[in-house]
Amino acid sequence: MYSKLFKQVIIAAVIPLTAFAQQKKTVSEPVIITIDAAKKAQVIQNFGAAGCWNAEGIGKYWPAEKKERIAELLFSREKDKQGNPKGIGLSAWRFNIGAGTAEQGDSSGMPSLTRRVECFQNPDGTYDWNKQEGYIWFVKKAKEYGVKDLIAFVNSPPVHMTKNGYGYKTVEDYISNLKPDQYKAFTDFLAEVLLHFEKEGLKFNYISPVNEPQWKWLCKFGEADQEGSPYTNAEIYKVVKALDSSLTAKKVNSKILMPESGTLTYLYGGGRNNNMRTANQISEFWGKGSPYNLEGIKHMDRVIGAHSYFTELGDSSLVNIRRHVADTARKYGVDYWQTEYCMLADGFREGTKDKRSAIDCALFLSKVIHYDLTIGNATAWQFWNAFEPGKTDFDLRYYLIALQPDKDHRDGQYTAVKTLWALGNYSLFIRPGMHRLLTSQSNHLSEIEAAQQMMVSSFADDKGKLVIVINNYSELQQTVKLDLKNFKKTDHLEKYVTSSGENMNMKLFSAQKFKNGLLLPAKSIVTLVLN
Repeated sequence: MYSKLFKQVIIAAVIPLTAFAQQKKTVSEPVIITIDAAKKAQVIQNFGAAGCWNAEGIGKYWPAEKKERIAELLFSREKDKQGNPKGIGLSAWRFNIGAGTAEQGDSSGMPSLTRRVECFQNPDGTYDWNKQEGYIWFVKKAKEYGVKDLIAFVNSPPVHMTKNGYGYKTVEDYISNLKPDQYKAFTDFLAEVLLHFEKEGLKFNYISPVNEPQWKWLCKFGEADQEGSPYTNAEIYKVVKALDSSLTAKKVNSKILMPESGTLTYLYGGGRNNNMRTANQISEFWGKGSPYNLEGIKHMDRVIGAHSYFTELGDSSLVNIRRHVADTARKYGVDYWQTEYCMLADGFREGTKDKRSAIDCALFLSKVIHYDLTIGNATAWQFWNAFEPGKTDFDLRYYLIALQPDKDHRDGQYTAVKTLWALGNYSLFIRPGMHRLLTSQSNHLSEIEAAQQMMVSSFADDKGKLVIVINNYSELQQTVKLDLKNFKKTDHLEKYVTSSGENMNMKLFSAQKFKNGLLLPAKSIVTLVLN
């Protein structure tokens, strides 16, 4: 019987929380969560993050003890002697192939040293594989920890291939900065990078040749923030076709991941700047009548990647945009990957102008992940920068690990913040190959109502593991009961709790019974493991 497969149940619960001793108010009626092992949805491929921009300084210069611990926080699946996780067990890592703004120095027009990135190819066509040493250090650590998917992505073509000689645009025209006669040279360069590192034992499963093609990437000289280039759908099609040929010629079997849309609405329509030459990207690339149809591309799966920025300005938008993504992806038979997100917009403030606490930021991040998975049917979910300079106790918008680097970025301090553990409630327990399971709850909340109260998702593999993630936005403690159908009977669990407490970061509470219900603290993230 199917139920005999389930020997272990893992439940990750995300619920707004204060310290246990201080909690007195509780919702009187328990919520019954019903999960049927036979009701499967999408298969999860990975959870990940990117190493921009500070990976170079950390990996190249920081003391070994510090950078090794940062890598452990991101990639480890091990537990300490008390049973607490050492890290969040990411299953994907994103590596940026640089355009050469670092070699240009001040003549790049980019004032931030950390935003400039080296390029493996010199202007004369030769290669220097000692470049991006710090970035590659993190790729190697990801490989050592067993991270499943290594993803190489590109913000700008090499500066010696761009129209203006810079890693960004200086003309507002929303077309690519790549010279028209350099498409093959560009994709040959990418294939050569992948081939080199494959020979070195670093196999990149995916190559993403364009990033956020809808934005203008226009900067004044001396004010450039980062490398970047726009592309129209026609230009993306041309890049993908050329890259497919380059990968074939060099016998590299990495898959092409595209188009990394700047916001989800471009998958099914327009977006923030109404750039319609890069709109409707699912139908443009997968519609049978489209001139840019990518059916039959050897090095592509039926996957489309996009970013969740600017899609959470209110719970209605959060839900409805993802429903539209899922409907369009289903219509054209493609899987949706959420490939980049941080709290770039002000949606995380949820209508306030006040600072948002660490646990509030963690809970909001968890809510976005929840709806990408349950409404958007995302099969992969990736955060933007794993680490950046920033605060540790409020407004944790852009990072999982807050850095306090020295002036030259060759050393510094770091802090694992609540957003790291929020992602960890998914990434550590929901492993590649697990199915999402359909769930229901007895309070019969709509998706929009649930966004401020309780959100539930669940995942299972074929070896006996079940993961349930519950997001509760109530200020009250909540009791839940589990109604598990087609699972092997068990009545004990282990509980991992993340809350506002300084040491409450996926903290283990073991061997607890749940027959009479589980008390979930207010404003918390909880993971339960049943054996």
